[in-house]
Amino acid sequence: MRVLVTGGAGFIGTRVVAALREQGHEIRVLDALLPAVHGGRRPVLPEGVEFVHGDVRDPGTVEAALGGVDVVCHQAAMVGRGHHVSEAPEYAAINDMGTAILLAAMARAGLGRLVFASSVVVYGEGVYTCAEHGRVSPGPRTRADVDAGRFDPPCPRCGAALRPGELSEDDRLAPLNVYGATKLAQEHLAGAWARETGGMAIALRYHQVYGPGMSHDSPYSGVTCVFRSAVRNGETIELYEDGAMLRDFIHVRDIALANVNAIGLDRPGFRAYNVATGTPRTVGQLARTLAELSAGPAPKVSGRCRFDDVRHIVASPARLKRELGWEPTVSFEDGMKEFVTAPMRA
Repeated sequence: MRVLVTGGAGFIGTRVVAALREQGHEIRVLDALLPAVHGGRRPVLPEGVEFVHGDVRDPGTVEAALGGVDVVCHQAAMVGRGHHVSEAPEYAAINDMGTAILLAAMARAGLGRLVFASSVVVYGEGVYTCAEHGRVSPGPRTRADVDAGRFDPPCPRCGAALRPGELSEDDRLAPLNVYGATKLAQEHLAGAWARETGGMAIALRYHQVYGPGMSHDSPYSGVTCVFRSAVRNGETIELYEDGAMLRDFIHVRDIALANVNAIGLDRPGFRAYNVATGTPRTVGQLARTLAELSAGPAPKVSGRCRFDDVRHIVASPARLKRELGWEPTVSFEDGMKEFVTAPMRA
């Protein structure tokens, strides 16, 4: 198939492109090469990959890039948690307006197959289990609780302690930050497009992606790169809260594999998939693993916290495994051994 990969010069996009080429697909990459991400550098792409320098927010560029394409793999996005609501216009412009322009162009071209990068952040705070009330969604934490060291949310019905549970794709979507809000809007746009056109829209909800080629100094890189940069510089990793926050760390090669499997689908309608290993670990475990592998100083709890961040976010990849035949191929141990010495983007 001929595949258009938007954002194909980025961290995840380049891995998706390489994986698709290995499967024999013809690839066209559309990427704006934004200075904040690429620093003015031209991308290094596999031989035979066509590159178009352009922005998904430009209708003419998008329309031209869609010519002769069978399926679109949409990775272009402004990523990160959104440090302030003042960034909302840029997030919405790139993530939502860019997606809307792409979908409109696909409708005009009669192109009906879309796979796109969503995110676990669309869920907001995860789901939990109460001994008395079963499965509950406590919602966002309060500043007062977090500042007082009450990091784990209580049961919203009885105030009792909760145990983290696994999210499914059908659970409540309630993002807590600007980035999450734009990713949820992106899903709604794709769902509306699929219903109106009879097309296929596959949302891949990525969890904590890591791997070689991540940017080591970007404010949007995530905790893995913050920790990786610290150990590279011989610094002590700083843990927020008590370091017990649960996350699912997944290697970028397994993210690419999920995209490869998804573009082979040809089913109408919108469908979301959690792309996660299914084996969560604490942020403290991540920090200790990287520190040990680099022979660096042991991590320390700093006492700092972010009340507007989620405490635990764990999701089941069962649907992805069942319907797309996907399985993670890189273990946490092997992935971190590679990651701690892997080259990073400037």
